[in-house]
Formats: sequence, structure tokens, C-alpha cells
Amino acid sequence: MPGKRFWENKSLFQLTLDEWESLCDGCARCCLHKVQDDDTDDIYVTNVACRLLDAGTCRCSDYANREREVPDCVQLSPENLHRVYGLPRSCAYRRVAEGRPLASWHPLLSGDPQSVHRAGISVRGKVVSEAEAGDPEQHLTDWRF
Repeated sequence: MPGKRFWENKSLFQLTLDEWESLCDGCARCCLHKVQDDDTDDIYVTNVACRLLDAGTCRCSDYANREREVPDCVQLSPENLHRVYGLPRSCAYRRVAEGRPLASWHPLLSGDPQSVHRAGISVRGKVVSEAEAGDPEQHLTDWRF
């Protein structure tokens, strides 16, 4: 188990694998499909979930093999964090990188992995599966990231 409030005393580059993984709040917003406008290069978030996302738990159903199963899945790291689009302002990785504290509902502070869902931050109950979605452009959201 990671040390108490480790994220306040270490840089993202200094975290152990367990500490890094525990920073994930379980919102699953990074597991949503994005659509890029060919004319403007703007990127829009959809409410279409990756096929590996368990929409009930907001966890990957095959986390260990996600990159093999979904070739465009991005394995977030301290090195690529600043280049990954679609991380919400609430994301713990982003907050720590920006020198901001974790949100009060974050499971590391609340001690409860369900707190992210009760706070309405996660995608639970707000997404459709790839199989149901059809054209992702019909599923653009106005969620603020």
C-alpha cells in the first residue's frame, strides 16, 4: 500500500508503480473515444466507452492486456502525461502534475473507492458501448475536461 499522502512529497517521476496506479481515481473519462475535426484539428470527447471498459465499475476489463487488445489505448506515464488529450481537470495525475491538490472526493483522501461515483465525476451511467454507439460523431458531449 502506498505511503500516506505520497503524492505531496514526490514528483510523478519518483512514484513507485503501486503509488502511480493508486493515483487513478477511477473516473474512466480517459477511456472515452475522442473525435478529431479534420478541418480544424479540434478534438471532441464522446460518451462512447472503450470496448474494454466495464461501465459499471469504471475499470478496464483487461487492464494487463489493454494495449494489445486496443492498439490506440494510451498507457499514461509521467513522460507522456502532458501530451495526452482528454484528461479532465479533475484527473489526479493532471492535478499533481500541475501542483494542485487532489479533489476531496478522491479515493486516496476519502478512503472509499465509490466516492468518485457519488461525486458524479465518473462516467458510470453516462456512457454507451462501442457496439451500441454507431457513429461516434453522434455522441459528442459537452463534458468539461
